[in-house]
Amino acid sequence: MTSASVRTRFGPPSELDERVIGVYCHTVQQGGLRSVRSAAEALGMDVGDVAGAAARLVELGLLRTDPFTEDRLVPVAPRQASAVLTSTVEREIFARRDLIDRLRDRLDRIAVPDPRPAELPVGSVDRISGPAEIRGLLKLTADLCREEVLVLRAGQDGGDALDDFLSLAGGLVRRGTAVRVLGTHLSRAGFADRARTARLVEDGVAVRTVTRLSRTAVVFDRALALVLGDDEDGEPVAWRVREDHVVRFLADLMDQLWDGAAPWTPGEAGYGEAAHDLRYDIARLMAEGHTDDVVARKLGMSVRTCRRHIAALLRSLDASSRFQAGVQAARRLMIEGA
Repeated sequence: MTSASVRTRFGPPSELDERVIGVYCHTVQQGGLRSVRSAAEALGMDVGDVAGAAARLVELGLLRTDPFTEDRLVPVAPRQASAVLTSTVEREIFARRDLIDRLRDRLDRIAVPDPRPAELPVGSVDRISGPAEIRGLLKLTADLCREEVLVLRAGQDGGDALDDFLSLAGGLVRRGTAVRVLGTHLSRAGFADRARTARLVEDGVAVRTVTRLSRTAVVFDRALALVLGDDEDGEPVAWRVREDHVVRFLADLMDQLWDGAAPWTPGEAGYGEAAHDLRYDIARLMAEGHTDDVVARKLGMSVRTCRRHIAALLRSLDASSRFQAGVQAARRLMIEGA
């Protein structure tokens, strides 16, 4: 069966028939597709439909020939498959949204001036809800970006959508777009976080860390910003900001934080250059009289992790009180860092 006949039978490339999805899921469960007839019997489908669905999946890059045995088709990783299955629809949605925004801007420019005092432009800040919409918005905006992407990442704000976006950062760098990511020192602690960051650096992304960041945001070409977070129900939400002064403020803020941040070096153990900054901030908060719970919350870490850092920090100090220990540690660290 040819690719043309498959497209006729299963619709245009942007649509995925239920049968195509069913064959893909069956292949994932079985670990591969060796016999079209056996798959058809298991799924209760026509042999021709299974063959057509398999051809479409190969065309989309969701199935490939097993490189070891070459006698069956095997599925790609589910996360990559999810990106392929949703990206086309997401791009179309946000391409139309962008067209609507551009049309609105043109109409605003040719409209008869309103004699009333000027107000904030309509649509200068838009709220986007839901992980799929946020993921699509990030992808579309990245496609339109040409010069620079700045990422402020506070903890896990942005979740999978931001992780998916950062996985595309290497492609942005290769086409000439500079990408800088500013995260928190805690991202140096976990093995998974270090592995993700190492891949970013290998792809040409510049990465640095600071002790604390209040929000997660992405700035594109210093012209548009996305502020990411969760709503009151814990669902992902993003605010798209197109107000020039606010976007420039976010970009300038990142520049200032970037200058004082600790560079991330591949292969370094633990916190590396960031260890001194983290110990100093813990000591300063202790000297201010904050409890372990408050220190942990301000630094975005668990209370258990915070207490472990405090114990390591105070192990060599001879202090009669927690406050005195904090003052001594802060003073010592300030001298060491001078």
